[in-house]
Amino acid sequence: MIAFLFAQYDRHILDPGKQPLFLLLVGFILSFLTIRFSVRMIRRGVSWWPSNIKAGGLHIHHMVFGIAILIVSGVASFALRGDAPGWRDVWAFFFGTGCGLVLDEFALILHLEDVYWKEQGRKSVDAVIIGILIIAILLLGQFPLGARPPTGGRWALVAVICLDAVLALVALLKGKIWTGLLGIFVPVLGLIGAIRLARPGSPWARWRYTSRPRRMTRAVRRERRVHRRADTARTWLFDRIAGAPERSPMIQKSPMLRDAAGRLAQRVAPPDTGAGAGEPREAEEPWLSRLEHYRDDLREDHEESRRRHELRRAARRRRREAARQRGRNTRPPTIR
Repeated sequence: MIAFLFAQYDRHILDPGKQPLFLLLVGFILSFLTIRFSVRMIRRGVSWWPSNIKAGGLHIHHMVFGIAILIVSGVASFALRGDAPGWRDVWAFFFGTGCGLVLDEFALILHLEDVYWKEQGRKSVDAVIIGILIIAILLLGQFPLGARPPTGGRWALVAVICLDAVLALVALLKGKIWTGLLGIFVPVLGLIGAIRLARPGSPWARWRYTSRPRRMTRAVRRERRVHRRADTARTWLFDRIAGAPERSPMIQKSPMLRDAAGRLAQRVAPPDTGAGAGEPREAEEPWLSRLEHYRDDLREDHEESRRRHELRRAARRRRREAARQRGRNTRPPTIR
């Protein structure tokens, strides 16, 4: 079995010259899993595990070390002279290690604040998984935009690449991040993401659905029906991989749907004409009221679930108290 695995490795990785890319992927995954395990141990307060690194009271994030590793390994790989496959493999592994450390705190770089254990910190896990998928697809032999040696002429290849790029861009603008990025390598996914409805909070919905109330209503209904379940599964998976963030009690199941109505209302609200506070405003777009209605429904659902949770906690508390009281009543008398 081991000999078979080594033979397959030589055939698919070593002989085609993909070992640096493979080691980059290995370093990426190992560094991400290692640093996530470390920060979860620190979060739990395990006494025997090393704590955060601080210098003069300043917490040094691990992305600082990742950036340093990226710079050193990147410069060293470019400085190689001649044929040095061994060193190229080493620097590829360290480059992947730096990528894992930096992308694990991608959300901190994006928001310029410490959101590692907040809901916004989920963007770091998204970035890591997308990076792993892209490297894995390249390792399997796929090329961006389906770029292959031209068989039907140069202009045919250019047309296919441009079409694939447009489809992937449309999918990204519609809020389908995974579909759009994977559509760069698999054109069918880009086509599916481009022709389907946009997510309510996406730029495409703000640009194209403001004057189409029926389409906006369909997008919101689909968000509630489909993406809520997908977001629930994604949240469960990410909690197992990276740890659960510190959620506020008012966090909804679908963060994108939670504030879509508010963002859209602010973007397309008519300018203030100076009317008095008591004067009636002009009739609003019907789809805005529908979005607000859906948002109110979500808030009511959340409040109802919270009330049920409180009732269950109170019932458990009463059962524990009753069991404790029964234990006192059935306790045998003490013989003195």
